[in-house]
Amino acid sequence: MTKAVLDIHEKPTVGQLITFSFQHMFAMFGSTILVPKLVGLSPSIALLTSGIATIIFLIITQFKVPAYLGSSFAFISPIILVAGLSEAGVAINPGNAMIGAMMVGVVYAIVALLIWKTGYKWLMNILPPIVVAPVIIVIGLGLSGTAVDMAMNVDGEYSGLHFSAALVTLATAIIFTVFFKNILSAMPILMGIIVGYIYSVIIGIVDFTAVKNAKFFALPDFLIPGVHYDFQLTGAIFIGMVPIVIVTISEHIGHQLVLGKVVNRNFIKDPGLHRSLLGDGLGTFASALIGGPPKTTYGENIGVLAITRVYSVYVILGAAVVAIVVSFSGQLMALIETIPTAVLGGISILLFGIIAASGLRMLVESKVDFGNNRNMVIASVILVVGIGGAAMRFTESFAIEGMALASIIGVILNLVLPGREVTEKDIYETEE
Repeated sequence: MTKAVLDIHEKPTVGQLITFSFQHMFAMFGSTILVPKLVGLSPSIALLTSGIATIIFLIITQFKVPAYLGSSFAFISPIILVAGLSEAGVAINPGNAMIGAMMVGVVYAIVALLIWKTGYKWLMNILPPIVVAPVIIVIGLGLSGTAVDMAMNVDGEYSGLHFSAALVTLATAIIFTVFFKNILSAMPILMGIIVGYIYSVIIGIVDFTAVKNAKFFALPDFLIPGVHYDFQLTGAIFIGMVPIVIVTISEHIGHQLVLGKVVNRNFIKDPGLHRSLLGDGLGTFASALIGGPPKTTYGENIGVLAITRVYSVYVILGAAVVAIVVSFSGQLMALIETIPTAVLGGISILLFGIIAASGLRMLVESKVDFGNNRNMVIASVILVVGIGGAAMRFTESFAIEGMALASIIGVILNLVLPGREVTEKDIYETEE
């Protein structure tokens, strides 16, 4: 087994701390700011809350799990549904999304309590691969139309100039993903955005007016005195966002297993799955309190750990502090706001495709048998309801996001259809 450069509780030198902390910050940066850009929330708040949520996670897990928390892509469609988007791409009712995210955090806490008292095996009955994998596929494919539209169109009309920027961005991200083997391979999203942005500046589709007028230091939106988010507490907020925990909890467990293999620990046992889930949930709840999107542990940062073999929680803590400090840079946040929609569209084509492909990978690795009619039925219904029903409206004022409804239906079908006990593999199995 490869020896760690810095193990979990080893303290780095000042130089190591600064270098490795910035590496982790850059690894998560592209994805963390992309989510709020897509749903009309504040990138600065998303960056700030990623740092805060990570610190909360480290405290709850007793500084035993070197994981970074960033913005969750699973909640993009639900947030757009409950918060709405203006023509300018700004969330109309962001408070609705915040209430939904708080509810998600509460559900995490409840599940963590149940696991603490009864163990985690019962999760297998609710979240087997045949339910989780198709829903993950739905997340990726359901957003594919949005990605392509962002890449090709400006104000509803096709723009070849902007599309070229999307292609440059996409090509760069692919190159860094496939051909680079060092630390840069762990941050293809960030590198794609940087190269795509530079190209956009060259072809003249970036407006720097806001950057010139921005202050060096600026409070993130929700922290500005007098700024507040209104909300309307409706059933649609609960139904539209909470069911997505079916996916994010599975994602969380998967990350804990992969991370455990990377650093040679069993995090399911120590500090325990209940602690890591609670840390994730409280991080999401705290994020929502100040206007940030739901949080999840980041695979990008796990990749950095695997490449650098620096597992120190002090480095993760350092990255969280760096993210918090950067969020108060008014000029940097203004610069982020100038990123063309086409660049975000180009990177989203790859990112959403990878999300969908990871669902297919789970089906393959779990050896789900599609010769079994039960599996075929469950997957088919989830895919059609999730992708076809972007938002299923039952009354004039009540709609359920298609992915959420697909998740609920998938869980129900898995529980009621016969043959469940012999068709699934325990994806949460850990080596003793």
